[in-house]
Amino acid sequence: MPLWLQWTLIIAGLLAIAALIAFIVRQSRLLSLSRRRDDKNRAFREKRRQSMVESIQVIAMAVEEDQVEHSEACLRLKGLLDHVAPELLERSPYRIFREVSDQLQHMPTHRARQATDTRFIEKMDQERLALEKQHADAIRRAATALRQHAF
Repeated sequence: MPLWLQWTLIIAGLLAIAALIAFIVRQSRLLSLSRRRDDKNRAFREKRRQSMVESIQVIAMAVEEDQVEHSEACLRLKGLLDHVAPELLERSPYRIFREVSDQLQHMPTHRARQATDTRFIEKMDQERLALEKQHADAIRRAATALRQHAF
């Protein structure tokens, strides 16, 4: 084999090795960046979940101490539990949050409430208060159980 061919093959091999090393280094950096991003996302999700659990605990305590309307608590707790532990909404005693929330879904809130006729609002408020009175004990029991639940 001629000497010039040997040197050409050696140089081609070294170029191939250099290209592979560059590719490996690039992939390693991308993998490292991806892992750091995943760790940040995981930490953010865990912090957000913990914040929701704390909100659940505070709302449950407010229900026990009658510091919040039961209908408002049911709507908020159902929304939070949908994200934290949706399976709880299918079990007793927590099922009451979903049931009350479902019965309140047709009622206007926020801007829609402000734009609605006052007589209709009064009728909806009477319906809401009757619903709260009907389920008050079950809501309190569920709030107590929820406050003691380990998430």
